[in-house]
Amino acid sequence: MALFQSCNPKKKKKIFSKSYSSQQEGLMTVRGTINKFGFVLLMVLGAAFYSWHLNEEARTGTMTALMITGVIGGLICAIAISFKPNWAPYLAPAYGLLEGLFIGGISAIVNEGFSKSYPGIVLQAVGLTFGVAIAMFLLYNFRIIKATERFKSIIYTSILGIGIFYLITMVLGMFHINLPFMYNGSLIGIGISLFVVAIASLSLIMDFDMIEKGADMGAPKYMEWYGAFGLMVTLVWLYMEILKLLMRLSQRD
Repeated sequence: MALFQSCNPKKKKKIFSKSYSSQQEGLMTVRGTINKFGFVLLMVLGAAFYSWHLNEEARTGTMTALMITGVIGGLICAIAISFKPNWAPYLAPAYGLLEGLFIGGISAIVNEGFSKSYPGIVLQAVGLTFGVAIAMFLLYNFRIIKATERFKSIIYTSILGIGIFYLITMVLGMFHINLPFMYNGSLIGIGISLFVVAIASLSLIMDFDMIEKGADMGAPKYMEWYGAFGLMVTLVWLYMEILKLLMRLSQRD
């Protein structure tokens, strides 16, 4: 889950607290974080389009190599930024490019594989992802959902549980022990996907809260990149889970 969640809420709080006391020029602002998030998003979309184009040109070997590079490189960047937030101005754009290479490739594969049973599955997943993100922002902005300590504890515990569950599934897979409901369109599988999508969606509330709190605390300027990175990590996770859910739903037809 390190690829999907940069670090837990308690650690994020400590990072923002430490950055507050550091001597830096300029202060973090919500607008600055949004601008930097937009830049990282452009990196993701640009790299994703490139990977997608490689698939259309039947250069699957190159696309696969870039996908592997992207997922490994993105994971390394995520871990590095989590421990060294001051590296975010340099690594956040790199994370966007690397993650885009992976997302574009996997999206092209899924789109091609479901072209007959579910045409437009990727476009719908993208639309739903941004739709959910906007909805979560409005719910947070109007304080319909508040990022209380209890709320954060529940979401963090759920994320940890999901991560452990995925890890167990991966370990079992290494020993050729597969859990059918993890790959098919069964009600259990769809239920699990719905739960994970819900947790990923609510995780955006914590990202919005951390960005706002960081700006209010007067965190240094580089924390804008850290906030943008954290928001992008959650958005990527949400997209992947929504895509997985749509794939499972298509198998019910």
